[in-house]
Amino acid sequence: MSEPSAVVDSSGWIEVFTDGPQAQRFVSVLDSGVGLVVPTVSLFEVFKWVSREHSEAQAIQAIAAMQNALVVDLDARLALAAAQLAQSLRLPMADSIILATARLHQARLYTMDTDFQGLSDVELIPKQA
Repeated sequence: MSEPSAVVDSSGWIEVFTDGPQAQRFVSVLDSGVGLVVPTVSLFEVFKWVSREHSEAQAIQAIAAMQNALVVDLDARLALAAAQLAQSLRLPMADSIILATARLHQARLYTMDTDFQGLSDVELIPKQA
């Protein structure tokens, strides 16, 4: 039996890096000892957001922290699985890639993104102002 795994969605990483109201909920996942899986599209989203809202230097630091996990590249198999999820669940491209990556690695997905609401393998952490 494989060890439990987790995928923290881009929204969760950004919450941690900005010390947002729900940061501690995501930090508890990151520090829980489960195998962390990071889809490459999350690297893209986090780098883009942090460099735009803060600085490129902070974005580089954020990506360095994320790369301590298992980074999963988007290959043909994963792209097709993501496309099927996008179609069946009506998810945007990045969300479908993140969910497909989580499912491929039998990982629980932690997110604040309501696009994932109602999925049994997703823990939706509500946004707080």
